Amino acid sequence: MLPRDLARQVRRIQILTSKAVNDVLAGEYHSVFKGQGMEFDEVREYQPGDDVRTIDWNVTARTGIPHIKSYVEERELTVFFLVDLSASGYFGSTGRQKNEVAAELCALLAFSAIRNNDKVGLIIFTDQVELFIPPRKGASHVLRLVRELLYFTPGSTGTNINAALDYFGRIMTKRCVTFLVSDFLAPDFSGSLRIAARRHDLIAVSMSDPQELELPDVGLLELLDAETGAPLLVDTGSRRVREEYRRNGHLRREILAASLTSQGADHIPLITSDDYVLDLVRFFRTRERRRNRA
Repeated sequence: MLPRDLARQVRRIQILTSKAVNDVLAGEYHSVFKGQGMEFDEVREYQPGDDVRTIDWNVTARTGIPHIKSYVEERELTVFFLVDLSASGYFGSTGRQKNEVAAELCALLAFSAIRNNDKVGLIIFTDQVELFIPPRKGASHVLRLVRELLYFTPGSTGTNINAALDYFGRIMTKRCVTFLVSDFLAPDFSGSLRIAARRHDLIAVSMSDPQELELPDVGLLELLDAETGAPLLVDTGSRRVREEYRRNGHLRREILAASLTSQGADHIPLITSDDYVLDLVRFFRTRERRRNRA
């Protein structure tokens, strides 16, 4: 039996994401994430306009009528979420923590996946792998993933993206659509990311809170690093301090974006105060245009 507040929150996310899938993402997901290849469907009579290279000469010779082999897309995919639930994700200045927005985003993508009959799996990590849920189909399976993302209690506070990617590489040898969701406040992970991007269709989703980019003018402010516990006193009343903070915050985002792209991963930058559905649609359409140009 779920606690009432948990059941209510899971139900809210289910309604919210189902509406977004039905109203906005119905065709976007399917068009962007193609199947792994083509599989044989049937042999049928040739029709004007069919590709002559698909003619089945054995059946044609036996019947005296031109026949072709038809194929359909091998649609079923495996979609995996690698989600960082380290302590820095519990920060939120807009009424929602980064980890809450990450849970909603994963729910939206997971419901899009099962609508297309794809499997969905989950790894929750900090500086170690905390939870592994094998990929399966079905709404009840997705709801379990949502519950874990909302209420799982990690054993550690730090972040080790290398450990998560290395573990994922060992257990998933078949190519997956992989969403790596994190604020990426972690030691260098470029080597592991490069390997994962070669093996899988890897999309990095970077989570940022608005106050990680802009400081409000509220005088002296004591900040605490959620992962290390180190305190820092900041004079937000100083315009110079606020400007330097803003420059550093945006520079970090630019460096991260360039690094992710250079390692072969796609990138969705999210700010928790923004509409992530629109960010996803923008990503899907940009990726589709890029694929059509290729």
